[in-house]
Amino acid sequence: MDNPADTVVLLFTNAPDEAVAERIAQAVVQAKLAACVNVGAAMRSVYRWEGEVESASEIPMWIKTTASRQDELMRAIAALHPYDVPEMLVLPINQGLPAYLDWVRQETRR
Repeated sequence: MDNPADTVVLLFTNAPDEAVAERIAQAVVQAKLAACVNVGAAMRSVYRWEGEVESASEIPMWIKTTASRQDELMRAIAALHPYDVPEMLVLPINQGLPAYLDWVRQETRR
């Protein structure tokens, strides 16, 4: 792979419930901003927000895309997400099954 924009990345986020997670997953795959979204089971998050320690149930989401699509993907998630500051972490994928990485690139191509 010669083009850094074709680097496959994993975006991690979470949603407050399954309905929001499903809505985001469907929208970003339909728009070709992501090749695949894994929606996990509910988990408990403990965090500090506005000076207070909070706890909430959240649905984790692992979203596969490319570096060239990640900014547009983050804008789409922010627009669809009910949180003021949704968690979004982007991790580069250094290795993977070449056929799978090619599939991610193909599915997110404009």
